[in-house]
Amino acid sequence: MPEIEIHPLEPFLPVNAKILMLGSFPPQKKRWSMEFYYPNLNNDMWRIMGIIFFGEKDYFLSETKKAFCKERIIEFASTKGIAMYDTAYAVRRLQDNASDKFLEIVQPTNVEALLQKLPEVKAVVTTGQKATDIAHSQLEGKEIKLYRMPSSSRAYPLALEKKAEAYRSMFSELFML
Repeated sequence: MPEIEIHPLEPFLPVNAKILMLGSFPPQKKRWSMEFYYPNLNNDMWRIMGIIFFGEKDYFLSETKKAFCKERIIEFASTKGIAMYDTAYAVRRLQDNASDKFLEIVQPTNVEALLQKLPEVKAVVTTGQKATDIAHSQLEGKEIKLYRMPSSSRAYPLALEKKAEAYRSMFSELFML
């Protein structure tokens, strides 16, 4: 049986957070280009944000273009009020990849406890079906919006521009643009 992995990152909880963005679980460290959320260079989250907020898909890439710039991302997320974590605290990878399909959730994150630390949060934003299912099960009956957004994984068959349109619409609805 595969070993249990504990989430390798602390929750990113800026005091001014307006949204809490939840994925499922980070990819294996060998796929990271930085020590922060959405670290895989093949994941489009930071390209989506670059398009929406700066009109430039490569805005968050480092000078070498071989990694994302963690400092620029943290400054952006802090300024915009975007908190981040994942819906799984402990998992087993059933295959050697980051696919939700092959993640067994051993211990879900206590989403409600995260929200208690974020009094200004207006919405929870999930970036995949597994994250949505976990967040929905914990938030049912609560007075908070839940947005199920397209996965930023390149494995999700939707063009980058279409993903950016969906996220832009959500940010617009939440008056964050």
